[in-house]
Amino acid sequence: MRTQLGDSALILRTLSILLKKYCFPSHLLSGLHGKKTVTNFSSEQHMMDPPEVEERKEDTVPSTSNTPEEGDNAPKPKKASLKRTSSKPTNAKPKKRKKSRPASLGYRVEQGEDMLLVISSTASDYERSAWAPPKKGSKKKKLTKAKLKAAQSKKKKKKTTTKPRTKPKLEVTPVIRDTKKEDSTLIVSQDAGDHRWGQSVPEEVLINIFQMVVIQDGAVPFLCRVGRVCRLWNAAASSPALWRKVSIGHCWIAPGLSQQPKTEKRIRDTFTWLSQYRFSQLRDFSLHHWKNNVNFALEALSLNALHLRSLTLNYCSGLTAEGFSCLGQHSRSLQSLNLQQSEFQVEGLLDYLENHGGQIKQILFTHGQKHDRILAAISRGVCPDLEFFEINTQLNSRDCELPIYIQALQTACPKLKTFRILNVRPMQKSTRNSAESSLGFPLLEELCFATTSYSYMTDKDLWDILFGSTRLRVLDLRGCSRITPSGLAALPCADLECLYWGQYFNSNVGSSSAKKGLHMVTEKWSRTLQQLDIANQLFTEEELEIAMSYLVQTTNADTLRSLNLSGTRITSPALRSVIGQMTALSYLNLSACRYLPRGLKRIYRGQEDIRQLLDKLD
Repeated sequence: MRTQLGDSALILRTLSILLKKYCFPSHLLSGLHGKKTVTNFSSEQHMMDPPEVEERKEDTVPSTSNTPEEGDNAPKPKKASLKRTSSKPTNAKPKKRKKSRPASLGYRVEQGEDMLLVISSTASDYERSAWAPPKKGSKKKKLTKAKLKAAQSKKKKKKTTTKPRTKPKLEVTPVIRDTKKEDSTLIVSQDAGDHRWGQSVPEEVLINIFQMVVIQDGAVPFLCRVGRVCRLWNAAASSPALWRKVSIGHCWIAPGLSQQPKTEKRIRDTFTWLSQYRFSQLRDFSLHHWKNNVNFALEALSLNALHLRSLTLNYCSGLTAEGFSCLGQHSRSLQSLNLQQSEFQVEGLLDYLENHGGQIKQILFTHGQKHDRILAAISRGVCPDLEFFEINTQLNSRDCELPIYIQALQTACPKLKTFRILNVRPMQKSTRNSAESSLGFPLLEELCFATTSYSYMTDKDLWDILFGSTRLRVLDLRGCSRITPSGLAALPCADLECLYWGQYFNSNVGSSSAKKGLHMVTEKWSRTLQQLDIANQLFTEEELEIAMSYLVQTTNADTLRSLNLSGTRITSPALRSVIGQMTALSYLNLSACRYLPRGLKRIYRGQEDIRQLLDKLD
């Protein structure tokens, strides 16, 4: 049996040598007729070094087995015999199995005609292609046998002359790879064809998108930046509809340093360009924290923004009569003038009001030195169409008192709708011709005399202001501790919606004297009240419970939306009735309410939070 195996191996080796010599396909090898021993070889070993592979098979055969067929094959069998007689261990077969890796090699062994074994390689076809299937453990091979395999591949490439053109099973994979390349090239060509994606967006769509950003963040510097993207964006950003409301701040300067001349020139040039090319349809303009070039800005603005209606100067300084004169000459549509927290020349403003006060409907300024003259001029009638009038004071000022001629103001401004005096103690003075003020403020809708200190206003003073104001909707008397519930109930306004009567930071907070009569206020306006603030008002528990009951009796349960009871003596039963009935209540302040259980004295926001409070009270 051993002799037969040796003869078969010798025949197989001889046939392979002859096939190489006469350039037969290397993937066809003859097998034995009868018992077949099939072994998986790598493609490179099978094509290049078949004699060495066969020698490993014959190692198990004794060297004394000589066959008569060797003499028919001339000198090459002698080389084979020399190699065959080489001393090798008999246990080389398991080593050969360890070295051969059939899982990573792509061989197919098929039985052809005349019992021939056809061994076809599925990996040899990928040698010439750019793509090769991934092999497991390729990194490890490169690390351990990289140099050895590189040398073997060079030798085998020289020996091989022809390679089989069989179609492997994975032949579809290179086609898929090519289609991906074609797709990628198509995508690249499309990107190259598109110049800019923004050029395909309609200009109207861009204007609407920019309008949303302008409403939220302002026109400057957003529109200036997007105008540099492309021509389409520049055309959309320069639309006059986007430049109707503009607010410009100051250029930041390090503390202790002054503005450089070059920087100042750039600011002037930029503002001039904006005025000429962007402010043609400007309606509302605001300038903040400018200490220089205020007159220059107003001059450029008045020359180009002919439709300007509202001008705001906050924390600015350096405004003189020259700036007011430019406004009077060119800004014929100006109706609102806001000069709060700004330093300006009082004489310039007075001249402007004397000549052009008839077009002003809103005026706001901060009380300071010589500003009493402005109020006196308004009381004389320089602004007959005034609808909005507000006077405030600086936060660091002390004891700011302002004399007001209420009767003269009522006569001079019969169209006044909003009258606010914030943190200023008005000193009311009467005039000789008191009969002329019989109409009061018939169109007044909001009155605010709020202060954080103390106020001298009494019920009589309040009546003198509001005796003819039947349309009043908002009444803010925070800090006016001398006003009583009976004085509020006597007012002629029947549809009051907001009443702010809390006491903040004044000397009366914490006093032990209790008040009565709150039920008259809630009974009078329970049908229309939407916001009620009675913080730190020292009404008794019984008075608060009665007042809350009047609020509950209203037919509209969704009227009251905000209720501030901070620092009062409200109790759980009185609070439960209000929360249970007022379904639209979304703000409730119960901080510092000592008559409530612990854990409930805080601010509640949202209807869900207030419902949870109701569950705790139950």
